[in-house]
Amino acid sequence: MNHKPLAISHQLFNEAKKFIPGGVNSPVRSFKAVGGYPVFVNRGKGSKIYGECGQEFIDCCLCWGALILGHAYPDVIKNLEQAVRKGTSFGTVTKLETELAKLIVQAVSSIEQVRLTNSGTEAVMSAIRLARGYTKRNKIIKFEGSYHGHADCLLVQVGSGMATFPRATSLGVPKDFTKHTIVLPFNDIKKVEEAVRKYQKDLAAIIVEPIMANCGVILPRADFLLGLRKIASKYNIVLIFDEVITGFRISYGGAQEYFRVKPDLTCLGKIIGGGLPVGAFGGKKEIMQLLAPEGGVYQAGTLSGNPIAVTAGIITLRALKEKKSYECLETKTKKLCTGIRLTAKKYGINLKVNHIASLFSIFFIDKEVINYQAAKAQNTDLFKRFFHSLLKKGVYLSPSGFEANFLSTAHTEGDIEKILRIVNRTLKNIVPACRQAGLVYSLDYRPNKEILCRFLSMEKKKKSKMI
Repeated sequence: MNHKPLAISHQLFNEAKKFIPGGVNSPVRSFKAVGGYPVFVNRGKGSKIYGECGQEFIDCCLCWGALILGHAYPDVIKNLEQAVRKGTSFGTVTKLETELAKLIVQAVSSIEQVRLTNSGTEAVMSAIRLARGYTKRNKIIKFEGSYHGHADCLLVQVGSGMATFPRATSLGVPKDFTKHTIVLPFNDIKKVEEAVRKYQKDLAAIIVEPIMANCGVILPRADFLLGLRKIASKYNIVLIFDEVITGFRISYGGAQEYFRVKPDLTCLGKIIGGGLPVGAFGGKKEIMQLLAPEGGVYQAGTLSGNPIAVTAGIITLRALKEKKSYECLETKTKKLCTGIRLTAKKYGINLKVNHIASLFSIFFIDKEVINYQAAKAQNTDLFKRFFHSLLKKGVYLSPSGFEANFLSTAHTEGDIEKILRIVNRTLKNIVPACRQAGLVYSLDYRPNKEILCRFLSMEKKKKSKMI
């Protein structure tokens, strides 16, 4: 790999900072969480992205999970070229909007009607307004470390990019905007029951990421989502699943299909736009029909449902439906995560790899990560070293220990094996730092070179079964 790009990145980033606050249009891109300068990318293909100097990276960020088919998926590109020739946006209704809406309704069993937006933030903001309009109540429950976009009422105890900064809440958000937001620990159904009993008369909604993915991947306990459903039904509270990340990634019907728990409203984004800006929220018809122009809850967007984003979304969802690639994605992700765990074990390093379907996160910590407080206890200095070592060798992870990583249908067996080889060299090199941090559980470790080799050999035999 060409290592010249670091100098080019410095130059480009310094130039960007002259004209763009912080040099970025979204904070986590700045590499503030990992240090150094962000990689400037000029193209992507399949599982790879290429920097301005032509350096190649295996991409495990994938536009923060949006590109489940990989970069520049041929059918998406072909159909976008045709769509652009017809016009980029019309500000009126099109058949394409109905087609994408129909695909979403057919895929997600809890959604009877859906409204398209321009972003996940818009979708969540609108869903909460709709829930308040439906219940005629004010308060909402969210969970520590969950990021639901940058609407004022939701910037309380958030994960994602805000976990990098010393403030728990953004400046510029009046207290009056957050006084109706109740923040509880994820995976603690007893705390939810207590809060609901206390605030039930004015509680409009519970919003939750069914799988936390904005402070790293954190899985729900067996009873948690079902417990939320039961509580919401009992007290006539609107249960909102924020599936901007998990929608069409965990399964074709999202996390709610995977866990068999139906929310009242669902927020979507990322994958349904095929890599273009998009969002959506949908749910029960009786709730959705309160939206203007039929009802009194106002929501609008000039570019909502524009034909370019909608085209990319339609092609992406059709491909996912036809290819039935979720089993393959899960197999590849399990292989990668098992390999990382075995490599860590080989060197006596304590780390946790949380994964489900095609999402995964690596935490340098010696205890299970089940909520935001556990995620915050991870050794971020070790993650920084790990991240930059992989980056130099051609693997691009999401640039924060508080973010999820992803695989796509474009990632190959060769990609997985290359990542594992690089992880092996990286973990071997940081053993002293891990020991100093107290994350080596055997000071007299004896690396067994056969462990990972045996695992890879077994996996190679399955290669023909992979898509």
